[in-house]
Amino acid sequence: MEMNQYLEVFIEESKEHLQACNEQLLKLEKKPGDIKIVNEIFRSAHTLKGMSATMGYEDLASLTHQMENVLDAIRNKKIKVNAGILDVIFLAVDDLEAMVHSIAEGGDGKRDVSKAVAKLKLIEMGQSHAQAEAKAETAVALAEPSAAVKSTYDEFELTVIQQSREQGFETYEISIALREDCLLKAARVYMVFEVLEKMGEVIKATPPVEELEEEQFDQDFSITIVSQESREDIQQKLLKVSEVEKANVMPLSLDDLRHQEPEKEEEARPRSSSADFKVDESLPREEKKAPAAKQASNKTIRVNIERLDILMNLFEELVIDRGRLEQISREVNNQELHETVEHMSRISGDLQNIILNMRMVPIETVFNRFPRMVRQLARDLNKKINLEIVGAETELDRTVIDEIGDPLVHLIRNALDHGVETPEIRKANGKSEEGSVILKAYHSGNHVFIEIEDDGSGISKEKVISKALKNGIITEQAAAALTDKQAYELIFASGFSTAEKISDVSGRGVGLDVVKNTIESLGGSVSIDSKVGQGSIFSIQLPLTLSIISVMLVEIEEEKFAIPLSSIIETAIIKKGDILSAHNQKVIDFRGKVVPLLSLKDIFNVPSENQDGEFLSVVIVRKGEKMAGLIVDSFIGQQEIVLKSLGNYLTNVFAISGATILGDGQVALIVDCNALIK
Repeated sequence: MEMNQYLEVFIEESKEHLQACNEQLLKLEKKPGDIKIVNEIFRSAHTLKGMSATMGYEDLASLTHQMENVLDAIRNKKIKVNAGILDVIFLAVDDLEAMVHSIAEGGDGKRDVSKAVAKLKLIEMGQSHAQAEAKAETAVALAEPSAAVKSTYDEFELTVIQQSREQGFETYEISIALREDCLLKAARVYMVFEVLEKMGEVIKATPPVEELEEEQFDQDFSITIVSQESREDIQQKLLKVSEVEKANVMPLSLDDLRHQEPEKEEEARPRSSSADFKVDESLPREEKKAPAAKQASNKTIRVNIERLDILMNLFEELVIDRGRLEQISREVNNQELHETVEHMSRISGDLQNIILNMRMVPIETVFNRFPRMVRQLARDLNKKINLEIVGAETELDRTVIDEIGDPLVHLIRNALDHGVETPEIRKANGKSEEGSVILKAYHSGNHVFIEIEDDGSGISKEKVISKALKNGIITEQAAAALTDKQAYELIFASGFSTAEKISDVSGRGVGLDVVKNTIESLGGSVSIDSKVGQGSIFSIQLPLTLSIISVMLVEIEEEKFAIPLSSIIETAIIKKGDILSAHNQKVIDFRGKVVPLLSLKDIFNVPSENQDGEFLSVVIVRKGEKMAGLIVDSFIGQQEIVLKSLGNYLTNVFAISGATILGDGQVALIVDCNALIK
């Protein structure tokens, strides 16, 4: 079987299972006696083991198998969970993540995991002698062939067998033995069922299907089927299944079956059939033959992001043509054309929403890695830290999600290392011993804001300026005029650090120039606010990077501008006599709030003739809680437009986030309202 076609699925699902392991291990640390949590971790490890073995990554499968042994001992109450055991399991998960990352990068997934394996084996060997004896007795009991493969049938099953015989079907009881070194028993059972279901109908399995799925059997099991195939053909096809050592096919007569000891009603289990046998999660999804009853609920497929990019580019061209058709329709004034274009606009609008939503991913895919990271860093730094995550459901475009992870990792590491103090210092300063780090995401306009807030020592303006002067970043004259926020911005200079000593965790400021550059390359920005002794907030502003947005088209002289609807509160016509002045700034009273007025004509230096008039057209926009009124000449109307970048030569144009091509071929600049509101 060609495995390359399943590689992408394997990588994605492996990452999901490892993330689940990390999350559940953190929960287990808080509730060490909760067996349900252990079962969840075991299930993820078991699935990953099977997937790895099927794909041929033996190092992955071997380490996961060893981890699975320890988890099995925990859930069977042979080992008690403690911090030391969890550290070893976390170490194993780290190795597994490294191997999956290697595979994703085109490597072979091999890694020296001897340290993790040795520690896991020591934990497993740490069981008491009595427990080991009990385990040995259980293994002997499972090895008894009579207990493992002898089948009895209830009345329903006997009736099915009898009716099948009347229609020309033969009944066979098949005893199957897997090789002693079979690593993935559940997968082999699945493959056996798949072969048999092509030749007949499965009537019964011993042990029951549920136990076979969970690998709760030694090497032997039996299956009863009705089939029109010959005994020899069935045996030959079964022996072709990998790791099946023996397949003994015995025809059964009704007389033999009726002399059996009948099953007790209360012990009767659901009949095994192709619909009863659950798909083993240890196989990649494309390999699984999902039960008919469950196929309807599996409505998720994986799509390469490059295909979505191509689809988006094609749709952008369609939107531009749609705008052109709408304008032609208005000019021609043909009713049939108008109705057709209107219908096409509605359909393409629905299609547009679907395409855009396909690219959106909850930011929790990035946030999920941080609880584990914070736990380990807190232990390394001998600090007590509580991480609170808010707004993980906030969605971002996939391209931004892929890039924002590393900057966030760096900012959180800095918050833990030089933001939050040690328990002793916090206690001496009248704070609780446990520090707090809040990671928050939320939408505002067509931007997403991510904030990293800590309640630590804050950033000292004096220390920052002193270091900047020492490194020659600013002059003493410039330093004297700096505000607090301007001083904090200095830590984004290359190589700047206020750390008094170098630690394994980077000091606050080291590498923050890289963080800033990465965020700005995504069209975003980062700012800092801090109070000494109270903590710091790093705020990141990112565009949603949606290529198609709804805007209000406005006109200034003969130039057209687009203002995103997501930033607009409302439009208004105001009298010039209602304009007030405060701190040399023109303002208006808007619903009881003082709102500053900004003239886009002045901001963008649009040449104009002095035109006197009694009224002004104003667009009220907002950024978070702050508002502003943008003065324009006139409103054109609402429209959906394609957002195009200005290219590499126009990357720093103030308050312009891009451009668009209108239906008549004109270019309209898109206003960045967030840049206008301070």
